[in-house]
Amino acid sequence: MAWIKPKGYSKSQIDWAGEILTSESSNELDSAKAFEILENHRASHSYPMHIFKKRLKWTSENIDKGALTAQRLKRVPSILKKLKRQYHGRKATMKLSQMQDIGGCRAVLKTTALVTKLIDKYYSEKGNLKHERIRTKDYVKKPKDDGYRSVHLIYKYSSDKKNSPKTAFNGLLVEVQIRSKLQHLWATAIETVDFFTRQAIKSNQGQKEWLDFFKLVSSAFAMLENCPLAPNTQTDEKKLFLEIKRIEKDLKVIKNLESWTKAINVIQTKKFKQSKRADLFLLELDIQNERLIITTYTKTQEEKAINDYAKAEKANTGKSYYDVVLVGIDDARDLQKTYPNYFADTKEFIEILKEIINKYNKSIV
Repeated sequence: MAWIKPKGYSKSQIDWAGEILTSESSNELDSAKAFEILENHRASHSYPMHIFKKRLKWTSENIDKGALTAQRLKRVPSILKKLKRQYHGRKATMKLSQMQDIGGCRAVLKTTALVTKLIDKYYSEKGNLKHERIRTKDYVKKPKDDGYRSVHLIYKYSSDKKNSPKTAFNGLLVEVQIRSKLQHLWATAIETVDFFTRQAIKSNQGQKEWLDFFKLVSSAFAMLENCPLAPNTQTDEKKLFLEIKRIEKDLKVIKNLESWTKAINVIQTKKFKQSKRADLFLLELDIQNERLIITTYTKTQEEKAINDYAKAEKANTGKSYYDVVLVGIDDARDLQKTYPNYFADTKEFIEILKEIINKYNKSIV
């Protein structure tokens, strides 16, 4: 199949596009050119992302037969939001050409022990991966301040085949995320809350009560996995669990999550069976009309899928009730498991949360 290649834009041109699209004073002509550059830059990550996803699927399933893998191109609103967060005064601390997660793939394994095994066997120095690893971020050993936990491996794609068209992708960055099931449930629950409450908890910009809640739940999950807790959280299990119970009651977390699950008219299982042979899925979540639109594509329709993705984003710019993402899944039946936030399916998260808040029923004296 034909992959979308970089059109030869220089790093300075790509960085210019990022600056124009995050500026409030850009003219219409510059903005149009900047979007053209951004769309090609994003689309050109598809091939290297695909290569890393293939390896990730094979290696993760060698470790855990039930492992889930997926790939995704970062949404334009997410790219621009991340760039805006990097600006301090007039100087950017990170430019568009340096963004590491425009193309990303993810593996979700049953336990943290399996996560460690996968990394040690296939993604350590002895794993002999020819692409250059430029950074490792282990947020399991050292969780982020907001409680986020996962392992991120940043690679620079490299083809050493002379005169191969694949060398056009050399230098593009791909982020490989490896996380446990609990870590995944926590992260997707945040995305669900963010969308339905119009917050940005994922970017540490939400309401304090919600930020506190998820940080505490992260530490509770870490306790269940015998891993380091989120910074500055209660280390006594009983006190931690009871604090989670108190905040859950105030925010009505379970009630809200359950009602959001019912709010979406999800496409029936029968349709997923019909789409089983698809490789790419364009998900459009329209909360105002309570529907989830899924468009499927085969591998040979990669370019059309990316173009449709860009069109859907443009058509719905500024609509806070509408979200769009293009994802790659090998089996349509895994779609809901890997992206539960787009189906408002937080049942597993709720079940574990109920176990936590019901463990200690008496108040602390």
